[in-house]
Amino acid sequence: MVHPAVVLTVVLAWLAVLAVCIAAVLFGQTASRRGARRRRRSLKGRVGLFVSLSGPWLVVLVAAGAGFLTGSWLPAAALGAAGVVLAALVGLALDPG
Repeated sequence: MVHPAVVLTVVLAWLAVLAVCIAAVLFGQTASRRGARRRRRSLKGRVGLFVSLSGPWLVVLVAAGAGFLTGSWLPAAALGAAGVVLAALVGLALDPG
């Protein structure tokens, strides 16, 4: 039987991952609207926009899959949060607006 404190910790960690993911996507949307006056985005800009908007959700799905496959939910949540931040930063670097 798993201790309830461990379950609570894992649930709170995954809620934090979702909060970071939502914040990263909102940041990506804000950054993409900032450059909306330009006529056309370059290929690098389009890839950056895709990474900044879709990348955080894909990272959360991969982290959840890794947690499911390994049973190590807490480390998967930690890596998921770090991956979401990395995806947001890569998207910003590729399409700074």
